[in-house]
Amino acid sequence: MTNKRGAPTLSDVAARAGVSTATVSRCLNSPGSVSGPTRTRVMQAVDDLDYTPNFGARMMASRRTRTIGAIVPTMDDAAYACGLHTFQVDLQNAGYALLLASTGYDPSAEMEQAHALLARGAEAILLVGHRHDAALYDYLHRQAVPVLAAWSLDATLPCPSVGVDNRAAMQALATEVIAIGHRQIATISGPPAQNDHTRECIEGIHAAMFIAGLDPAMLRVIETPYSIGTGAAAFEALMQEWPTPTAVLCSNDVLAAGALGCARAMGIDVPGRVSITGFGDIDLAQTTFPALTTVHIPHREIGRAAATALLQMVDEGDIDKTIALPTSLRWRATVGPPPMW
Repeated sequence: MTNKRGAPTLSDVAARAGVSTATVSRCLNSPGSVSGPTRTRVMQAVDDLDYTPNFGARMMASRRTRTIGAIVPTMDDAAYACGLHTFQVDLQNAGYALLLASTGYDPSAEMEQAHALLARGAEAILLVGHRHDAALYDYLHRQAVPVLAAWSLDATLPCPSVGVDNRAAMQALATEVIAIGHRQIATISGPPAQNDHTRECIEGIHAAMFIAGLDPAMLRVIETPYSIGTGAAAFEALMQEWPTPTAVLCSNDVLAAGALGCARAMGIDVPGRVSITGFGDIDLAQTTFPALTTVHIPHREIGRAAATALLQMVDEGDIDKTIALPTSLRWRATVGPPPMW
């Protein structure tokens, strides 16, 4: 019989399963220490009673919440969503919950989100990117909370980082585009002041142009929020200029998809008249028409490496400053030689 005063208790589960409360506790916290038949009986009782463990009481007893916080710039980016899903699954498999906070690319919101996550018991914090206010790093350091930056790399950070070298990846792509003859190059990107990924991509194109003997100042840059619609509008604006670019290198696949759609609507041949590239290699990149040439970023592997690193930091302390993951180019159908006119 369950507790008539409210939600079912640990004792209710124990009575239902015919075991002690200590056995129920072990089954919930260390299932491997309980025999199979007993564990099955206990978990069936948990399901039958719709029992939810009292993590607040457990936290008071152990000073552990088994909760990780993550501060992300947006929930709308499919690249982050893919990696964060893997991050959450790996945390869950290790017995941790994820608290997710979004800033909307507003740096002033990060401190507020950090306060909120720590107030809810986050034992460690994942930051997306490395361009954050120094006060945020100082605050988290004073709280003695493990902090990890993910997706971008920076060996000078006051915390470890897991991710890819966006600058080198975009430089590699731009180098190949220039090698097949393109000289009129443009980029559609997010505002670099708020996004280290964007800034590094622009720096990568500049580096490739400089090495090839082109003037980096001639790179046409359109900054816009990330969406298919804004990517389309930016591409239309580029094609109204003279000379029009023969290659448009976008800082993510969503912007590139918008550019491709606009090109089709304007009757502009891709890649006959203009080449278009993306960055990220999300699923969308393979479903555009033509299929999008892009930089493959191992988003799932970043999420998995971030989970492993943060759990190690929680349990054992610091890790190596940077964990670099490889990128690669995905050549599909949106890049070709420049037109001869």
